[in-house]
Amino acid sequence: MILSHDGLPPLRDVIANHGLSARKSLGQNFLLDLNLTSKIARRAGDLSQCDVLEVGPGPGGLTRALLMEGARKVVAIERDERCLPALAEISAAYPDRLTVLEGDALEINPMQHLNAPIRVVANLPYNVGTELLVRWLTPSDWPPFWQSLTLMFQKEVAQRIVAEPGSKAYGRLSILAQWRTEAKLAFELPPQAFTPPPKVISAVVHLERLETPRFPANAKDLSRTVSLAFGQRRKMLRASLKSLGSDIEERIRAADIDPTTRAEQVSIEEFCRLSRVLFPE
Repeated sequence: MILSHDGLPPLRDVIANHGLSARKSLGQNFLLDLNLTSKIARRAGDLSQCDVLEVGPGPGGLTRALLMEGARKVVAIERDERCLPALAEISAAYPDRLTVLEGDALEINPMQHLNAPIRVVANLPYNVGTELLVRWLTPSDWPPFWQSLTLMFQKEVAQRIVAEPGSKAYGRLSILAQWRTEAKLAFELPPQAFTPPPKVISAVVHLERLETPRFPANAKDLSRTVSLAFGQRRKMLRASLKSLGSDIEERIRAADIDPTTRAEQVSIEEFCRLSRVLFPE
């Protein structure tokens, strides 16, 4: 058997040896090219002084890249028990540097296994990716436990994260991400890079946390304002926010915004101002 440059078998052999066909029900698409997984790991920055949280490692392609790129420690959350033996082989090759937690990332709290500074790096399962991102962007306290998020999504979701006001992709996810982070689209990956190939192009997004949000606002109030405004994005603000009271037009004007404006035209700064007017302390 020809070994990879980390001394472990090629991922195709790992998948064959352990019978790891990707499961659609788990949102799995395995990334087999160690050059690409290393590119993702490098985009996360210097990992030598960081613990890394990874969600959905599958057979461990990105896990291996994170360890090869010098991550101090990787804590990986994996729901698919079929992948655990393959991850155990990686753990044996990197003693005391990989902890695997079996279970659902939406239900597991990994913090007792992690030490700051922490970076999150993951090829997220498609079916939970957006929900996890929103959770990481909306903790009860800011700054959050993580320094940065380097995450793979469907290209359409990635574009929503970095979208500018006035574009069709601009919406709640854009505002939640850009209010508190510096969000950049790093690079795209073609379907053929994965097994099985998904029907969509994938993209890696890197989000670096800001120590304080760009503009003052209460997180829950801003989230509620944005959710209502984009709930019917083709409507004017005075219509989409009318449930907040009969005087809604006056209150929108008090935020120095035209009530006939549609949500996709409203900047993050304006949404923060609007939320402060709609929900005064």
